[in-house]
Amino acid sequence: MTTAIWNGATIAESDKTIVVEGNHYFPPGSVREEFLQTSSTTSRCPWKGTARYYSLVVDGKTNEDAAWYYPEPSTAAANIKDHVAFWNGVDVR
Repeated sequence: MTTAIWNGATIAESDKTIVVEGNHYFPPGSVREEFLQTSSTTSRCPWKGTARYYSLVVDGKTNEDAAWYYPEPSTAAANIKDHVAFWNGVDVR
C-alpha cells in the first residue's frame, strides 16, 4: 500500500498507484478530497500535457501547489488521467 502523508494526515492511500518518472500517481477515489483546494497554477510537460494543481489544507496549514494531476493528458500519458501526484514535503511511501 502506498500512502501520501502531510502535516500528520493521510492524504491518499492506494495499492494501485502508477509510477511515472519516479512519482506515484494515485487513482481518483483514493485521494481524500477534503484536504484538496483547487489552485489556478498550471504547468506543461512536453509528453504528458498540461498539469493542474491542488494545494493541501490540513489543520489550518496550507501547502501551496503540493499536488498535481492531468485532466486531459496526451495519448502517451492517458493511463494517469485524473490521477494525483504529490511533492513539496508530502511524504509518499
